[in-house]
Amino acid sequence: MTKEYSSVGSEWQQVRTELYTPEEIAECDLRVALIGEIIKARHEQNITQKQLEELSGVKQPVIARLERGTSIPSISTLIKILVPLGKKLAIVPLDAEVPSWK
Repeated sequence: MTKEYSSVGSEWQQVRTELYTPEEIAECDLRVALIGEIIKARHEQNITQKQLEELSGVKQPVIARLERGTSIPSISTLIKILVPLGKKLAIVPLDAEVPSWK
């Protein structure tokens, strides 16, 4: 039996739970939160991507792809970007409230 999808009246939360596993959803949510925090920190400090390149040693196109969500950076790349922004990675329980970026 084929499941039919209707774009009319569909809610994104319902659709994503039908298309993705809970693990995929959690990974995506964490990635979005991390990227959002990087962008927020950069904007709060009035640092351009080019300036962040100079501070971090990570090339501006890599920073741009990371911010667009079109690449998945290594942990070492993330650390290089986070340090000049005064941020660090932390391991917290999954049930801990993750701040949303708006």
